[in-house]
Amino acid sequence: MIFEKILFNVIAIALFTIIFLKLIRKNDTSYIAILALEFIGITINFIELSINIKVGWFWKIVMYLLSVFIPAIVLWMESVKKVNFPELALLLQVKAFVKMGNVEQAKEKMNQFLQKNANSNTINKLLAQIYAKEGNYSAAISAYRKVIDLNRNDIESNYQLANLLNKEKQGDEAIQILQNILRQKPENEKTTELLADIFMEQERYKEAVSVYMSALRYHPASYELYYNLGIACTMLNDFQRAKEFYEKAANLNSLLYNAKLNLGQIALIYGDLDEAEKFFMEATRGEEVEAGSYYYLSQIAMLKGEEEKAKNYMNVAVELDGKVYKQLQKDPIFEPIRDEITPPQQEMRQEQEKPKKQLTKKERKVSSHLAKTYILVQSLSNEDLEEFRTRKQKQKNKEWKQKEKGQE
Repeated sequence: MIFEKILFNVIAIALFTIIFLKLIRKNDTSYIAILALEFIGITINFIELSINIKVGWFWKIVMYLLSVFIPAIVLWMESVKKVNFPELALLLQVKAFVKMGNVEQAKEKMNQFLQKNANSNTINKLLAQIYAKEGNYSAAISAYRKVIDLNRNDIESNYQLANLLNKEKQGDEAIQILQNILRQKPENEKTTELLADIFMEQERYKEAVSVYMSALRYHPASYELYYNLGIACTMLNDFQRAKEFYEKAANLNSLLYNAKLNLGQIALIYGDLDEAEKFFMEATRGEEVEAGSYYYLSQIAMLKGEEEKAKNYMNVAVELDGKVYKQLQKDPIFEPIRDEITPPQQEMRQEQEKPKKQLTKKERKVSSHLAKTYILVQSLSNEDLEEFRTRKQKQKNKEWKQKEKGQE
């Protein structure tokens, strides 16, 4: 028993001394918590000795845990696992602050820590993530640059830096960083996506196509790659190749309507109404029902002189999206049926005014592409409509005359 107490005191005091010296040498108050725990454990032992009583097993476990095991584990983590205890303690503290919503205090603690430990990769990265989440992109960029200075091979931080630079309209530097990543990791899908998106934003569509084509070697069954290749080729007015890529995308995922909607639009541009109608009908059977397909189906029906069918399609489109009602008012092709379309209900108008979730870059690019394609579709003017109806009437007259001759 006496030997046990002597050994305990020697170990506890030695550990206390080592931790205290670390506190002095690193000038970091994070070690005070460990010293406080050790002091409590040593005090329990001192009380046991001074009043000569035997404490129970519970207090013995507490005493050894506080005085020996916890400080020993901290020292083992620092020496063997190379864990920076002050950094670890700060991380736990920061996460607690963030969880409680006290982000400003979390940032203050990290900046104080970085004044003494500027080379802390972990804290610089966490600070960058918090700044980025807040929308403080310039501060996040500065923090990520420090992270990359400490570790240039940190691909994730390089990607995040490029993403932020692009948001800050520094696309050229972002492109260089992303190209460097792809030289190291050509199969990195999200890097490919961001690089191509930047090229699309800068209207460098040929370079976007090149990026997507390179990525296909590593992801040959990617719906997104084929779909985006279709968009890029459409922007280059290479509708034939765009059609091929959209068809491959549609074959990979038949439940997504986007590729089929675009195929229908391309068919309209080429004037192939039957093929366009087929694709738009397929798009209406996708996972997400949207107004665009019904709008174009109504337009095709008008071109074919099927006004009743056109009204039905347009009413469905308006029911799905009240904004379509304003769109049809501007489109001359719908003039004959305009007054027969049911306006959206008041409740629906209010629903349309509610803010929708923010579109991703890719979704905005697709939306922009669809809008530009729709402008091309407007070439189907009232004159085209009249010409189509005249041809159809002539065909009917011809069939009627042939039928009459047959009866004779």
